[in-house]
Amino acid sequence: MKKKISKFIFGLRRSLFGDPPPKVAVIPMQGVIAAGGRFNKTLSLASVEDKIDTAFNMPGVSAVALLINSPGGSPVQSSLITKRIRDLSTEKDIPVLAFAEDVAASGGYMLALAGDKIYANESSIVGSIGVISAGFGFTEAIAKIGVERRLYTAGESKSMLDSFSEEKPEDVARLRELQDEIHEHFKKLVRDRRGKRLKGLRGKVFSGDVFSGNEAVKLGLIDDIGDVRGVLRDRFGDKVKFEVLGEKKPRLGALLGLGGKADMTALAENASGGWAHGLIAAVEERLYWNRFGL
Repeated sequence: MKKKISKFIFGLRRSLFGDPPPKVAVIPMQGVIAAGGRFNKTLSLASVEDKIDTAFNMPGVSAVALLINSPGGSPVQSSLITKRIRDLSTEKDIPVLAFAEDVAASGGYMLALAGDKIYANESSIVGSIGVISAGFGFTEAIAKIGVERRLYTAGESKSMLDSFSEEKPEDVARLRELQDEIHEHFKKLVRDRRGKRLKGLRGKVFSGDVFSGNEAVKLGLIDDIGDVRGVLRDRFGDKVKFEVLGEKKPRLGALLGLGGKADMTALAENASGGWAHGLIAAVEERLYWNRFGL
């Protein structure tokens, strides 16, 4: 009902006052891509789908712009977000323009592939078309402190790559198979979305390496150097309006950690050791950014 009323008002205003200035919906996408919100600023389909839907259903919208600043993360969430944007772009016949800020790497670059055109700054970090897995081995550590590892499974591969067990060559080989399969999905998406615009040697483009904005243009990973305001004003004119879909401001009580059931739950978790999980998540998040010198 609200959408129908909004469209009616927009049509009435248009008939009375003429065509309004072009409007572009801007969706900021910043942070590590992961489900569950375990990081400070997490990108997932659940966290951005309302913004995406609002952008494409905005009356009179001429285009949707994505402001991307992400070192990557979950390939699944990256793929889900990209697909949702492409589906709505096709359904509504609304172009999408992607803008890489500091970094659009790995899953962050996958998000940029949702754009019909991709832009970046000369010094932006773009690419990292690959798959990475990381962990730790503690077998010697637990032996030194006298800890006995007890592990029981049903299924011979259930404990694959367990951090407290000796690494097995067959487990590593299986992990590489999975990585290669995910990598192929990523490469196919790049080929499908960039097509003949790809100019570099595929071995270099798909090596997992990262490139500056200038080099990314030469390789065909992005279309040009440019910022959101400059590009959109060139495309739609100086009167173009930007509708930035930001996050809701938290209540004062939420900032203080008080005042609601969810807030009290968070306090209880912190009191019972949740702070440790938060610390680990903060370190893990920092490692994602540190890979790109940020």
